[in-house]
Amino acid sequence: MNETCSKAEHLLNSVFDGAGFDLRATALESEAGCLLSIEGSDSGLLLNQGGELLDALQQILNQALGRDLPKGERIVCDANNYRATREAELRAMAQHAARQVRTTSSAFVFGPMDSSERRVIHLSLAEEQDLATESIGEGNARARTPHGRSSASVL
Repeated sequence: MNETCSKAEHLLNSVFDGAGFDLRATALESEAGCLLSIEGSDSGLLLNQGGELLDALQQILNQALGRDLPKGERIVCDANNYRATREAELRAMAQHAARQVRTTSSAFVFGPMDSSERRVIHLSLAEEQDLATESIGEGNARARTPHGRSSASVL
């Protein structure tokens, strides 16, 4: 395991200890870079409101330590396999949208999503020759959507 990943694990566990949470992060190397798997009886706190606290911790760690990772890698925080479960849900939603578009010949617009969720939708449908995907909202318009997120549509 690289040094940056070990630092991220230590920093996150220090935060959990300092806050009195029953949580423990374990660092693993993954294809994305450094995966911090978080377990403990307080893990539900990280997943409330769509995993916003989990996302916030991930953002802080990437801002603090991400520049020391090899290019293209990042720090990913996960609790209770939330990220993999969410990705599977998004892939299923993409397939449902594809069926709807083919049936109705009308665009399907998803609700607000962050960039990583939009990416899953786009990649899930990339091989579909008869469909196109696009993200809706650019520049300042993205910032006006809920939580600063934009949406994706299937055409």
